[in-house]
Amino acid sequence: MRAVRFRTFGDPSVLHVEDVAPPRAPTGDQVLVRVDASSVNGTDLGLRRGDLKIATLGRMPFVPGFDVAGEVLRCGPAVTAFTPGDQVMALLDHGGGGQAEQVLIRQHRAALAPASSSAVEAAALPLAGLTALQALHGKAGLHARRGARVLVNGASGGIGSYGVQLAKLAGAHVTAVASAGRLAFAAELGADALVDYREHEIADLGERWDIVFDAPGLLSFAAVRPVLDDGGVLVSTRPIASDALRGLVPPPLRHDSRRFTAVMTRPRSQDLAHLAALVDSGRLRVAVDRSFPLARASEAHRHAEGGVRGKVVIAVSG
Repeated sequence: MRAVRFRTFGDPSVLHVEDVAPPRAPTGDQVLVRVDASSVNGTDLGLRRGDLKIATLGRMPFVPGFDVAGEVLRCGPAVTAFTPGDQVMALLDHGGGGQAEQVLIRQHRAALAPASSSAVEAAALPLAGLTALQALHGKAGLHARRGARVLVNGASGGIGSYGVQLAKLAGAHVTAVASAGRLAFAAELGADALVDYREHEIADLGERWDIVFDAPGLLSFAAVRPVLDDGGVLVSTRPIASDALRGLVPPPLRHDSRRFTAVMTRPRSQDLAHLAALVDSGRLRVAVDRSFPLARASEAHRHAEGGVRGKVVIAVSG
């Protein structure tokens, strides 16, 4: 089968489509999936550049891709959720492997793809959609905050675009932060207020928010803390930074109810199914900036690094 691989770290030119051995037959609760599409995430870009070398240790040459959508070909004997022929989407583990024609997936990482979506659209949902959902509801408790004020930093990207929509679905007032050229896109997603990050610092806007969702993981807790309301939270996609440690101290010890937390995306099939239901009901839009064929994977990576509206996807089949 064909797969995208890199043997050395660097710019997108290190990516090559190569012939590799197909996966073995599924065992246990594994399903063998024919991959129709796989999206490009920031994790893929960082791994290729060498920003996360420890994650590729012992796995070179490495096949990127953590989101997949495609058809179940075979099921292991312990699989209960799927049958051959099912159209599924999934979030793979840290070993990647999605940018290939076939992949083995444990069933708890997958869900039926939205019936109303193409494979390209379904592949744009898992990692970014799960991250936004689990950040806002799992970490920030948005479902328990009636009439919340939410700021989404990086509102036009893959994660941020879902963050804007999920916050609006929860009844929040949403402020979207993005570059000027992408603010109209954020408005299309439902944002109530728009901020050009090149023109304004959020600390200078004279407002406070219950939740600041930092989709690209660029904001510091020190900078955000003054704009958080009492009980407010900064939830970031970035691993804990030194200046955020203070935000992790329990409130009674520091007399401040504002806090920091980071989201570590979990492959919860029930969360994926929830996102699929939102898409099928027309309440959640999957925004695909552009798709590329497998043979042009390096172009897909290069395009994703330029700043996009939504997601970049590689169409693996066809």
